[in-house]
Amino acid sequence: MRLDGRKPDQLRPLTLIPGFISSADGSVLIQCGQTRVICTAMVEEKVPPFLEGKDQGWVTAEYAMLPGSTRTRKARGGSKPDGRGVEIQRLIGRSLRAAVDLQKLGPRTITLDCDVIEADGGTRTASISGAYVALALCCDKLLRQGLVQENPVIHQVAAVSVGKVEDIAVLDLNYPEDARAQVDMNVVMNERGDFIELQGTGEHDTFNEADLQAFLRLAKLGIKEIMAAQTAACTETNAQEG
Repeated sequence: MRLDGRKPDQLRPLTLIPGFISSADGSVLIQCGQTRVICTAMVEEKVPPFLEGKDQGWVTAEYAMLPGSTRTRKARGGSKPDGRGVEIQRLIGRSLRAAVDLQKLGPRTITLDCDVIEADGGTRTASISGAYVALALCCDKLLRQGLVQENPVIHQVAAVSVGKVEDIAVLDLNYPEDARAQVDMNVVMNERGDFIELQGTGEHDTFNEADLQAFLRLAKLGIKEIMAAQTAACTETNAQEG
């Protein structure tokens, strides 16, 4: 049993509240244990300069931890987010572009903003899983409005952390586990079981092929459960909109 009473293969309690920000084109509050992230999707009828004239869209992301999200105040990033924030928002953007047919999106940009309001480990994976819901709801809205002919979302995407703590492979690390993990890995997958990104680091120890296989088995189990929650959140919202 872990410090919070979970089994090694057990996710933290997961809650998704879609439509959390009514002014956004798509939004959700995702809570994984004590980690909470507000994810919004907003549409702009323009594309970056490198895509002008190519009749395709773009999906990008921004990530920030709000000042009260940690026990000691997190300074605002201003116009220059810190290196960690830049790395995470690039990861979110890459992960969610893997969910979209950019040709079907047309010449417009969807920006996914992920704002951490409380951090207890796994903020980047929670951001990816939440951003998918915001993106899916946004694209459903574009379809209802007749701005796209086909839904540009072609894959479901979710992410989860795994690692080795006290020589045991565990799923969905909270902050105390993450801080003392021997190995820490973030896994991003689609609904087919294909990997979009793996970020694995031997923080205080090495890991072998058997460890890696154990991590991936746990990640697949966790992501399957997260995807079920994502689907339920989107279905609930679409039923209300319909």
